[in-house]
Amino acid sequence: MSQKKKVNNKKKEQDLELLVGLAKQICKNAYAPYSNFHVGAALLGKNGKIYTGVNVENASYGLTICAERSSLTKAVSESCKKFIAIAIFEKKRGLILPCGACRQVLMEFSPSLKIVVKIQNRYELLSLEELLPKAFSL
Repeated sequence: MSQKKKVNNKKKEQDLELLVGLAKQICKNAYAPYSNFHVGAALLGKNGKIYTGVNVENASYGLTICAERSSLTKAVSESCKKFIAIAIFEKKRGLILPCGACRQVLMEFSPSLKIVVKIQNRYELLSLEELLPKAFSL
C-alpha cells in the first residue's frame, strides 16, 4: 500500500514538473517591454489538456493581460471551463503567485483550483480559495 502511495506521489510530482516546465518555456514568448516581467502560465483543464499563455503588455497599462488570464482565455475559447491546477513562472523569479485580478478571474471558473509553488525543493499546491478568501461572486 505504501508503495502505491509513493507511485502516486511521484506521478503527481511529474505532472507538476510538466506544468512548471511548460510555464517556464512559454514565458519566453511574453511581450513585456515596459516591466521586463516575462510571465508564462500553464493551466491544466479538467479535460486533461494544458493551456499555456503569456503576459502581453500595452503602453496603456490597463490594457495589459496577465499570463494567467491569457491561458484561461485560450482554454475557454476551446470550450474548457473547469480547471485543476496552474503553474505561473516568471523568467527571473521562478514560480510566482497570481495577482489579485487573476485570482478573481480564475475563481469565476474553478474555486478549487490549485496553484503550484515550490517550497524547500518540493512542489506543493496552494488552494485558490486560500489566496482569495471570500471572493466576489453574484
